[in-house]
Amino acid sequence: MKNAKEKLLQERFRLLLDDYERFFEYSQKPLRKSLRVNTLKTTRKELEASMQQQNFTLRAIPWAGDGFWVEGNGLSETVDYFLGRYYIQESSAMLPAQLLQPGEKDAVLDVAAAPGGKTTHLAALMNNYGCIAANEINKQRRAALRFNLSKYGVLNAAVTAVDFSRPVSCRERFSRILLDAPCSCEGQFRKKTPAREQWSPAKILACSRLQKKMIASALRLLDAGGVLVYSTCTLAPEENEEVVDYALRNNDDLTVEPVGKQDFNYRRGVTSWNGKDYSPEVKNCVRVYPQDNDSEGSFIGKIVKGK
Repeated sequence: MKNAKEKLLQERFRLLLDDYERFFEYSQKPLRKSLRVNTLKTTRKELEASMQQQNFTLRAIPWAGDGFWVEGNGLSETVDYFLGRYYIQESSAMLPAQLLQPGEKDAVLDVAAAPGGKTTHLAALMNNYGCIAANEINKQRRAALRFNLSKYGVLNAAVTAVDFSRPVSCRERFSRILLDAPCSCEGQFRKKTPAREQWSPAKILACSRLQKKMIASALRLLDAGGVLVYSTCTLAPEENEEVVDYALRNNDDLTVEPVGKQDFNYRRGVTSWNGKDYSPEVKNCVRVYPQDNDSEGSFIGKIVKGK
């Protein structure tokens, strides 16, 4: 059964990518360590100096203004880490908050916020102004979220526990929404996690059904002229372009905005998969593959609601 599942996985990527062999090659490589400076507690310059004194070598991540790749041991054992001066975060995971571009006057909803990496990033980009509804339905994960918001000095966020797999009744509207959806984690094969062992077509379909429910609920709370960034750490079209296509087909006031020129390598969204044709707009979505940036894999779609 295991060999059959692995064969199916490889066949899917063979259909998805011309360089599928490089994808699997990079999926076996150790993942580069990286951190994001928490500008709510320190500056980039101050942290660089502190980390260098502790024999860490930092190299700037081109697409992350406050992100660094790090060489050195004990990244989770420093005083700077315990004081919340940096967040240990994978380099491609820094993209969704940056592409959402929240401002100091925005009302932001983070739909699936735990453990808080992207929420703390949003708060830093907003300089602790505006407001963030940091939502997490799972009680244990919600505890981790609260801990990290406190540790990293976030003052503009309130933690909520709303189930977005169901229609949400709420009078509030948000100018920015981040939906970093639960997924099958194909982009995380490089981590020492059971993502590859737990992968299955059934899991992809189950995630896709949940993601469609979540994006439908989230879009009801998006204000006119607002932006919703939909992101996952998987590469399955059923969980990515198909979900964005579902949103477009059920809302006639949405467009997918191109991300424009960026300092990371990406590929456009696929417009057809497994016999299904998607809206041409999904080509404006972003696919980040491990072999293109020596990172994890991810997907990002920037959806704009008409005024």
